Parts: sequence; C-alpha cells; structure tokens
Amino acid sequence: MTTYTSRTEIPDHEKWNLTHIYPHHDAWKEDFNQVVSDIHTLGSYNDNIHNAEQFYGFLSEQEALMQRYTKLYVFAMLQNDEDTRQSSSQTLLDQVQQLGVKISSATSFFMPYLLELEEETLKRYIEEVPALQYFEKDLLESYRYKTHVLTKEKEEVLSQLGDALASPKTTFGMINNADIVFGDVTNENGEKVPLTRGMFAKIMESADRDKRKEAYKAYYKPYVQMKNTIASTLSSAVKNNVTLAKMRNYPSALEKALFGDNVPVSVYENLIETTKKNIEPLHRYMKVRKEKLGVEELRAYDLSAPLVKDVREDISYEEAYQTMLESLKPLGDEYITQLKAFKDAGVIDVRETPGKRSGAYNIGLYGVHPYVLLNHRDNLDSLFTLAHEMGHCMHSHYSSLYQPRISASYSIFVAEVASTVNEVLLIHHLLDTTTDKKMRKHLLNHFIDQFKGTFFTQVMFAEFEKTVHEKVENGESLNAEVFNEMYEKLFRTYNGDDLVFEEEVKFGWSRIPHFYRPFYVYKYATGYVSAIHIAERLLKGDSETLEAYLTFLQSGSSEYPLDLLKATGVDLLSPEPVESAMKTFARLVDEFGEE
Repeated sequence: MTTYTSRTEIPDHEKWNLTHIYPHHDAWKEDFNQVVSDIHTLGSYNDNIHNAEQFYGFLSEQEALMQRYTKLYVFAMLQNDEDTRQSSSQTLLDQVQQLGVKISSATSFFMPYLLELEEETLKRYIEEVPALQYFEKDLLESYRYKTHVLTKEKEEVLSQLGDALASPKTTFGMINNADIVFGDVTNENGEKVPLTRGMFAKIMESADRDKRKEAYKAYYKPYVQMKNTIASTLSSAVKNNVTLAKMRNYPSALEKALFGDNVPVSVYENLIETTKKNIEPLHRYMKVRKEKLGVEELRAYDLSAPLVKDVREDISYEEAYQTMLESLKPLGDEYITQLKAFKDAGVIDVRETPGKRSGAYNIGLYGVHPYVLLNHRDNLDSLFTLAHEMGHCMHSHYSSLYQPRISASYSIFVAEVASTVNEVLLIHHLLDTTTDKKMRKHLLNHFIDQFKGTFFTQVMFAEFEKTVHEKVENGESLNAEVFNEMYEKLFRTYNGDDLVFEEEVKFGWSRIPHFYRPFYVYKYATGYVSAIHIAERLLKGDSETLEAYLTFLQSGSSEYPLDLLKATGVDLLSPEPVESAMKTFARLVDEFGEE
C-alpha cells in the first residue's frame, strides 16, 4: 500500500475535482454574496404574500436560493475534508454554516403562514399560476403537519432556541471528541502509551487476548469515570425530545420522529419484536465464536477478534474497483457502464493523506454529480467500503437524473438500501468465486460480523431509545444507574448466555453519539433487511425485481419510503422481511460453524 504525505503526490484521477462545482474561489464568493442578498429578498415576503403570484415568487426564489446554498455548502465541506487542518477551509465552512442559520430564520414564517391558508385557497393559487404545480405535492404534504406547527411567533422562538436545544448533543460531542482521555496500553516495546480510538479498533482485532483486554479496560475507563456527566447530557437530550413532541402535539417522541417518513409505530415495534423472536442464531454464533477462539469464557473484548488467521488481504484500488464491477453485474449493463465512468471522472477521493477526514461517505449534488470520500487501504474492508459508498453514489446519480430537484434527495430511511445491496452482491460474488477454504470462512465471518453490527446492534440500540423515552414520558427520572440497568438487560437479551459480562458492558450507552439524534439507528436495521431481501432475489436473476429496484433508485423522495420499498417487494409493515433476513443469518452461522 502506497503512503502519501501530500495530496500533490496523488494522481488526478484518484482525487475528486471541486472545479466541477466552482471553477475558482471568486465564483464561490460571488454565489455567497448572492445568497446574502437573496435572504433579504426572502425575508421581505413575511406578511407580504397576498396572492398567487407572490406565493409563487417566494417558493421559486427560495428554491433557487437553496440550490445555490447547497453548492456553497458542499464545496466548503469537501474542501475542508481534504485537509481539516487548514484554517482557510474551516473559515469557509463556518461562514456557510452561519449563512444556513440566517436562511432558516428568514424563512421560518412560511410554514405557519401556509398552514393558516385554507386548502381551497391554495388550490385556487395553483389554478391561477400553473407553475405552482411543481410545488403542489410538497405543499399539500405540509398540511399533514397542520396540528404540529405552532404560531409564527412561537416558531420564531423555537428557531432562535435551536442552539440551546442542541446543547446536550454539542456537549457530548465535546466530551467524546475533545475531552476524553483514554487509559494507557502497552506498545510493542513494552512501554505504556495513551490509547487512541484508532489504536483501540486495531487492538480489538488483534489475536493477542491480553492486549485486547487491556485496551478494552483503558477505552471504557473515562466513560465510567464520567458516567454522571454523560448521563446528564443524555437525559437532557431525551427530555428535550419529549418536550418538543408534547409542544408540537405528538402522542410521543417516537411518533414525532417517525412522522416525516409517514412510518407507523408498528414498523418500529415489529422490527424489535420479530428480531427478538428470532434471536437464537445470534446466541448460537456467540457459542461458535467461543469455540473457534478456544476460550473458557467469551468476553466482550473477544467479539472482534479474528476467527480465521493468515488470510491474504492485499487488494489494490484497481483490483478492488474491478472486483466490485464484476460483483454488481446482476444490476445490469447501464449500471456497470455508469460505475466505470465514475472511476476517473473527478467523483472519488481515494487516498488517505495527513489531515484528511477519516472514514468514508457519499454526498449527492444536484446539477453537478455525487462526490465520494474514501481512505482506501488496499484490504478487504476497503473493498467493501468502496462497494458501499458507490451504492450511495449510484442512488444519488439516478435520483438526480430522473427527478426534479424538489424530489431528488432520498430519505435517510431508504439511504442504506442501495449501499447494502451492493455489499450483499459483493459478498456473494466473493463466496462464489473463491476456491480457498480459509478465505471462504473469512468471508463468512466478515458477513456475519457485518450483519451483527448493522442489524442486531442497531435493533438493540433502537429498543434502548424507545425504553428511555417512554420512562420520561411516564414521569420517571433518568440517571447513570437507570441507563446501566436498561443497557445491561438488553445486552444480555441480545447476546445470550455464552458471553460473560465485564463490568464495563453496562456503560455501553455512554459512548453512542447516535443517541443524540433520536430514533435514527432503527433505519440502519430496516435498510439492511430490505437490502438482503432485494439482493437475494437479484441473485436469482429475477428480472421484475431488477426493474423495480432500478426504478427505486430513480425515485428519490417522490413517494413515502415504505411505498418505495413496497414497490420492490419489501413490505416492512409485515414481519416477513425481518424473518427472511434472520433465516439468511442462521444459514451463515450454520456454515461457518461447520468444521
């Protein structure tokens, strides 16, 4: 694997090209100044929309402004992520984020105004100005929120309180990213050194059990020490969610969170109940893991240890891209042709360099093209990350190609489907083409662990969130002891009796950033089972599923998420997709457990 010390060393075809957004900084500044001016124009519509022409004027100018603002934001974000150490990029991103707050404030009057407007008046406006048909579906959708939007004055107050209401999340972010100091671990030279997050992930995959235990204890040490402070931030976040739900007339915080996607509570409850009814294969996997590791007691620090040793994982980026293309052939020639074209088109930022944002992501930009960030490391994980992010990339591409701007962005509820379909097709391709028994075991183990992390763990988190919010809604208090008790009980239920508990396990709740974004994690699980369902039918050569799936990728947010998935044959109102995924998991565990 080549190590780069600077972006200048990387060939151009392995870097994204931001000149596709703005040819130079002066063009960015020009658009920035235009948005500043347009904010004033939008604000002047407050109390001044009295007819169809003015109504259309506000909506069309708002959309033009948001298209321009999105370009500004994406450019600033991508440039900052190239090298997060650059103060000039940080300044650019900060400026555009402040601009976003001003836009929100200037337009906060519109929703209360719209919902005071009689539906008959709105329909008359649309007849008078036919161009309003472009906005019609979204406008009528807004009436669903009628009982949940407050008066103009109250909405303005809530808009101004945004930073204060977000403070528990901000505070936890500062604790978790800036202030946490982990304990010490022993390095290769026998010296004690401070543990870092990057080191922790690597050590937990080490074959040395003593090192894993030492790192596990060191990692949890500050969370245990700060349990009361973190419990306070999480408790405040939950209380804020419950209070806002009450203020906006929702029956519960959960129903508020599900309302935007028009998802009934039964989908959330069905996910948890069906998973727990079919949990036995996960318990069986814990038994298999214990046997494969040859330990008397399976501990929490054994859950990421390698079960198959000495497997070749040297996969160059070129080889990874070619393997991905081969694996995705069930998606058809057009899909593969577009994927090939993206490789050298300034879309993907491939290599890891000092200061570059870690991890990987895709972001769609309407009117330009998607952008994908990678930190490719020439191994199996990087191959899967590539397939995952290019799934998102193709979803963004197709949605932008086939939808108008207003419906081109897809909901987070369906966001993980395209990425996971790609990963499932890839794992099946690798399993079908490898002749090495050891590699096959390694791939099976990779699939099982991915399934565990993306599905079972997220369902457990979803149940934890539901329980803690219900406690506050029932007038009960939350503190570290309450969180510990709930988390430990759930961890035991999901992971079974073969796992011997460390004292630290019960503090797992204290390190999860997603708990500050209410009822979000369940979407990983529903997306995962949906993808398994679709991919397994694609692998059977089902032409109807292929056509339906490509239509799904082209649909953006033109329909509610459940309806989009139902058109592909996935009905999340029923237990069937979850049960089907559980059967797949059971088969994987059975094969992996064979000698």
